[in-house]
Amino acid sequence: MGRGEFSGRDLKRKRKTFKWLKKPWKRKKLRLKDKFDPLEGSPQAKGIVIEKKSMEQKQPHSGLIKCVKVQLAKNGKLITAFAPGDGAINFIDEHDEVTVDGLGGSQRGQMGSIPGVRHKVVAVNGVDLNMLVQGRKEKPKR
Repeated sequence: MGRGEFSGRDLKRKRKTFKWLKKPWKRKKLRLKDKFDPLEGSPQAKGIVIEKKSMEQKQPHSGLIKCVKVQLAKNGKLITAFAPGDGAINFIDEHDEVTVDGLGGSQRGQMGSIPGVRHKVVAVNGVDLNMLVQGRKEKPKR
């Protein structure tokens, strides 16, 4: 740390270099979220279900995670979304319109033991998935 009369230049240069070590600042400056986020910065997006599939969990856990492959309406990108809730996959059919949300892992990453899945299904054909699972609402016929 410079303490002399002319140390201002050194302090400024050091502050500039150490900024790059801070992850949020670096992501913002390099616009990494805009480049790699399929939702393009928005919290939710709509898409069409292409296929239903089940994936195996990562190492310490065992079991099959029910997921759907979704093609987003806004940009046509394919993402894999997790269907939360017991028996929630039964309410989702192919060619249904679903609303997907981020899963909430650190830095838009995956949650827990689900490999490569970063999104979850929130609504099916405009009806909340939680309500469908609990039996409070019925899925509309298309």
